[in-house]
Amino acid sequence: MTGEVAGAGLFDLTGRVAAVIGGTGVLGGAVCRGLGAAGAIVAVMGRSREKADALAAELQAAGIRAAAVTVDASDRASLEHARQQAEEKLGPVDILVNAAGVNSSTPFFEIELEEWHRILDTNLTSAFLACQVFGRAMADRGHGGTIINFSSASSEIPLSRVLTYSVSKAGLNNLTLYLARELAPHRIRVNAIVPGFFPAEQNRRLLDESRIGAILRHTPAGRLGEPDELVGTVVWLASERASGFVTGALIRVDGGFGAMTI
Repeated sequence: MTGEVAGAGLFDLTGRVAAVIGGTGVLGGAVCRGLGAAGAIVAVMGRSREKADALAAELQAAGIRAAAVTVDASDRASLEHARQQAEEKLGPVDILVNAAGVNSSTPFFEIELEEWHRILDTNLTSAFLACQVFGRAMADRGHGGTIINFSSASSEIPLSRVLTYSVSKAGLNNLTLYLARELAPHRIRVNAIVPGFFPAEQNRRLLDESRIGAILRHTPAGRLGEPDELVGTVVWLASERASGFVTGALIRVDGGFGAMTI
C-alpha cells in the first residue's frame, strides 16, 4: 500500500451520490451527516417530508450538497420515483444505505398478522425492493456501486420481546450474503452493519431500566452506542479505495455484545 493510498484520500467520497433510506431517523441522520462530511452528495430519504427537508437544509448549511426525497420504502413505485428524484436533483446513485427500521415488543401469542407484515415490510421487504430498484440502476450504468444494509444484533442472537424484528433482520443478513454473490459481476458490493444497542426512535419504548441493565451486563464496553460511532464503518464500506475487496460481510458495531456468552 502506497503512502498516497494510505492517506486521507482513502476515505474521500467526494462526488459520490449516496441515497440513505431511513435518513430521517436518529441513526440514519448520523449516517447522512457522516457521508456528507466525507464528501458525498446526500439524498435524505424518508417518509416525513418535514424531517427530510430539515436535515437536507442542515447539510446544505454545512456546505454539503444534499436533497430531501420522500419515499415509502415498502412500495416499489415509490422507490422508483425516489430514485428518479435523486438522480434529477443530485445525479446517479453510487451508494445505497438501507437504514429504515421499526420494532415492537408485542408478546408472541399476541402478535397480529398486520404487525408481522408491517415490521417485515419495513425492515426486510423495503431493503429487498430498494436493492432491486437502485441495484438495477447501478448495474445498467456499469460503474459499480455499494449497498450497505442495517441489520441488528438480534439477527444473530434472537432476543426476547422482539420476535418479528429479529426474524426480519436475520432475513436481511441472508439477503446481504445472497446479493454479494449475485451482484458481484456488476461490481456492486453488498455488506451489512450489525449494530448493537443504540438509543433510537424504534427502540426507546423497549429500553426500560431493567432492559438496559441486562444489555449492559452483556456488553463488554459497558454502555450503549452513540449514533456517530456507526459513521466510520459506513464511510469505510462506502469507500471503494478503503474496502473495495469487502463484500458479503456482516460487520458488528456492538461494543462486544456478539462476543459474549456466559
